[in-house]
Amino acid sequence: MRIAILTDLHANQEAVSACLASAEKQGAEKFAFLGDLVGYGADPGWVIDTVRAHVQRGALVVLGNHDEATARETRKQMTADVRETIDWTRAQLDASQLEFLGALPMMVEFNGCLLVHASAMQPQAWNYITSTRDADISLRATACRITFCGHTHDPALYNMSADGKVSLFTPKGDCSIPLVSSRRWLAIPGAVGQPRDGNPAACYAMYDDVSKELTFHRIPYDHEAAAKKIINAGLPMFFGNRLGKGV
Repeated sequence: MRIAILTDLHANQEAVSACLASAEKQGAEKFAFLGDLVGYGADPGWVIDTVRAHVQRGALVVLGNHDEATARETRKQMTADVRETIDWTRAQLDASQLEFLGALPMMVEFNGCLLVHASAMQPQAWNYITSTRDADISLRATACRITFCGHTHDPALYNMSADGKVSLFTPKGDCSIPLVSSRRWLAIPGAVGQPRDGNPAACYAMYDDVSKELTFHRIPYDHEAAAKKIINAGLPMFFGNRLGKGV
């Protein structure tokens, strides 16, 4: 089965549309969304409805920190601009959309894989995985051989060898990697709606659970249109301007 894995959609209709179209063209048979459906972008309702429609066809979804803040309570640790955007987002959504966000699970296990937004160690703490040490902690918190997560917005692939050593591979552009069974893996597809690795192209990954191959994809999209929507909505201009820079 070919599973398309998307994370950090961040209310970006243009990026989400481009990635979904690509995944369907690549033969995706199932979809997994790793949280942060909302936040930063100007189309939260459209993104929620789109993901919800995929769930009705069997897609898997987990909760992200922006989803939690929107549906439940804004975290004090968030910056003023983020809190402003969360408040705006909440006001754009109807009761059923907020209920959908609030009911999302923190983690899901599927065919030996763990789906989670942040670290599998205390996922509710929303800890980032930005180093081999962070990856080691997350990998040891689950019995699953493969973990898929988001939150950092940068594509990355960590692996743990039989002797417990963790290594990092940073994908650049489209590339495929066999996830050999002798190792454990932690894959971060990168952000659909707000990449931060210097490349404005949207990110997603495709995992083939038969060949055990993971493919990272970069998808150009109309980031200027997405940025214009953010600015026209009166949201912080920085969130629009950064889309064209991938930062």
